[in-house]
Amino acid sequence: MNIAFSDQSVVKAVLGPTNTGKTHLAIERMCAHSSGAMGFPLRLLAREVYDRVVAIKGEAQVALITGEERIEPPDARYFCCTAEAMPKDSGGPNGKLAFVALDEAQLGANRERGHIFTDHLLHTRGREETLILGAATLEPLVKSLLPRAEIVERPRFSTLTHIGPRKLSRLPPRSAIVAFSAEQVYAVAEMLRRFRGGSAVVMGALSPETRNKQVELFQNGEVDYIVATDAIGMGLNLDITHVAFSGLRKFDGRRMRQLQPNELAQIAGRAGRYMTPGTFGVTGEAPPLQDDVVAAITSHRFTPMKKLQWRNARLEFGSTDRLIASLEQAAEDDWLVRA
Repeated sequence: MNIAFSDQSVVKAVLGPTNTGKTHLAIERMCAHSSGAMGFPLRLLAREVYDRVVAIKGEAQVALITGEERIEPPDARYFCCTAEAMPKDSGGPNGKLAFVALDEAQLGANRERGHIFTDHLLHTRGREETLILGAATLEPLVKSLLPRAEIVERPRFSTLTHIGPRKLSRLPPRSAIVAFSAEQVYAVAEMLRRFRGGSAVVMGALSPETRNKQVELFQNGEVDYIVATDAIGMGLNLDITHVAFSGLRKFDGRRMRQLQPNELAQIAGRAGRYMTPGTFGVTGEAPPLQDDVVAAITSHRFTPMKKLQWRNARLEFGSTDRLIASLEQAAEDDWLVRA
């Protein structure tokens, strides 16, 4: 795979809340080109899109590259990758890729992974077309960092309504219960087994095969409930009608903190697929959502992003001192903060 660093590529930023068809649009655009790559925040999402592209183009033309799975046919022209696994300058038999898309680009603000997404946003380009998909909060950063990019705003297809607290035993069918630790996920799943006969469980610690089978359990209707971590908010397309938060705080790698309204909206927005309305609320011991938070989520209005994580991509490996110096290089733009 050889992705271009090109100023000739048409760059579009497709921004909006969840359930606006951004990923579907990118799949259509990629399949309309002779070759392409898409970078995703989740292995499970990369796998989901891989299966969709295979159905259109055939197994021989599509590759899947993540930290866990590598399916690389020798003549592959379409690549579904996690953002970390999407190469930018590796050689390939088919020349520069015509199309590139980066999904959930607002993750450039993430302390741990953000610099990867920021680097792709700034530099990774398809030969003919590049799509940057993300939340509307990314707009001021795109305007400043990529002044030549065309911004396309997309409205949500369906309504999202708050229905308040519900006990686990009274959650509507096709609900996703969101927990913020493996211990909490399994505790909620056990309670659902007692109350409702069972649930699917999805989180990063599971093997790819197990995760895929759990998603299939829910999608096929064998169980009506799915318990997942907040990673479910990163683009995973499931037939969910209600999202219930079992907590409103998470450990972010440094400390326990309250989830921000835009983070809650990213997860709650998974309820309601295409034109089907969705609902959200809390369950278990989670405190009720405050009125201003509910208003922000249902109206899709959040504070614009102000910074993206950045790391110098031109690392020098000649010596330890030179490597450290290149890693410590400061960003040259006020919108970027060194990771």
